[in-house]
Amino acid sequence: MTDTERPPVPGPQPATAGLSQVETPADNRRAGWVLALGSLGAFVVFLDTTIVNIAFQTISESFDTTAGHLAWVLNAYSLVFAAMLIPAGRIADRYGRKKIFVVGIAGFALMSALCGLAPSVGVLITGRALQAVFAAFVVPSSLALVLHEYHNERRHVAIGVWGAMAAAAAAVGPTLGALLTEYASWRWIFLVNVPIAAVIIGLGKRLLHESRDPHASGVPDVLGTFLIAVFPALLSYSIIEGPARGWSDTWVVAGFILAALALPAFLWRTSKAARPVMDLALFKERQFRDINIATLLFATSFFGLLLANLIFLQTEWQYSVLRAALASAAGPVVVTIVARSTTKLATVIGHRKVLLAGGVMWAIGCIGFALSVHSSPHWLTHWLPWTLLTGLGIGFTLPVQSGAAVAKLVPAQFAIGSAINSSFRQLGAVLGISLFVAMLGTPTPATMVNTFHHIWWVFAILGLAAGVVQVLPAKKTEVSSS
Repeated sequence: MTDTERPPVPGPQPATAGLSQVETPADNRRAGWVLALGSLGAFVVFLDTTIVNIAFQTISESFDTTAGHLAWVLNAYSLVFAAMLIPAGRIADRYGRKKIFVVGIAGFALMSALCGLAPSVGVLITGRALQAVFAAFVVPSSLALVLHEYHNERRHVAIGVWGAMAAAAAAVGPTLGALLTEYASWRWIFLVNVPIAAVIIGLGKRLLHESRDPHASGVPDVLGTFLIAVFPALLSYSIIEGPARGWSDTWVVAGFILAALALPAFLWRTSKAARPVMDLALFKERQFRDINIATLLFATSFFGLLLANLIFLQTEWQYSVLRAALASAAGPVVVTIVARSTTKLATVIGHRKVLLAGGVMWAIGCIGFALSVHSSPHWLTHWLPWTLLTGLGIGFTLPVQSGAAVAKLVPAQFAIGSAINSSFRQLGAVLGISLFVAMLGTPTPATMVNTFHHIWWVFAILGLAAGVVQVLPAKKTEVSSS
């Protein structure tokens, strides 16, 4: 059944337009296939936010470069991804979600091939930035295509599954990356995307229906898009370069100052632009605002810890790439087991309790690393318990945040709300990686373990803060209005 055969729904509701009021078994099967395909697309692009982490040391040795320089291989992807997610959602609304989804997957595959064949670290960083542009096209269009197939009462389930796949991708990335690095080459971390993308495109052309927002027009504000990327880029540069150049270095100080100016400039531009890159009115909704603050805090801790643990295992404990990934694999396994259940639990007892529990478990796990882990390898007693606990923290947090971020929005705002939430997660990734590189510095063998203890404490505090922010009392004006 095509879109033209479906009875129209009046009003500006692009996320709901086209759905019949009675679902048949064929409709349910089709919705399930679209959910699987959209979730696979999101899985692939979110996988690339962490799959490179495990090969960080290997790539560094391959190109004979520093950790600070190579950090931009990770940050280039996250920065551009975060900046492009919101305008990409608007572009998909105007030109067609199916078309933009397919273009995004195809471009992502081409740029993945460029990364896999990169002859230098400069080309690799460029390829990662371009890869992120197309990845940003995939995320909001995939979710919009999924939501187009579901009625309001079932949308929270679809969002939960889609969010769980995104969370699982970020968690299992290092393990998959290790297998490819160990038995093939680090270049296959990128090249493996090409055949997967071909399958997605082939199925997408057959299964997906085109949908647009008839009220979407124009291109999102270009200057606003630029400013939202400049702010974290400058901040990340100064955080990464500060330990090496010195915190009083002219370029480091200039980066902090310009970042401080870029943020209010972005907010001002967004309030004045005819087609703003971000709808600031969404942040008047307390749940949406709090969830995005929590997402930024937890993502900073999550992505920072993920890289920190892999580097610790490969440097201090002298684990191979594969052994380091397998030593941390228990956490991702826990995430995949509990992710869907926690989204359902959040609909029963409320997302705040689930997210608070996730933040507490994450913090205890990080503190466990800080108090238990030393220079002598004791994986079973000193590493595994805290890996399992942080895995539970991830499973109780990331997928629930994805669903809670859009739960109070009207259906027409689901796609843009999800894009904003994903942007906050990617900004957290940039800050987490930058913070880790800055805190790590250039430790000596004698100070290595103590340095990591400090790192684990910092990430414990950030993860706990992400859970606590959900239960802070509302302002009097918000309480009275509710």
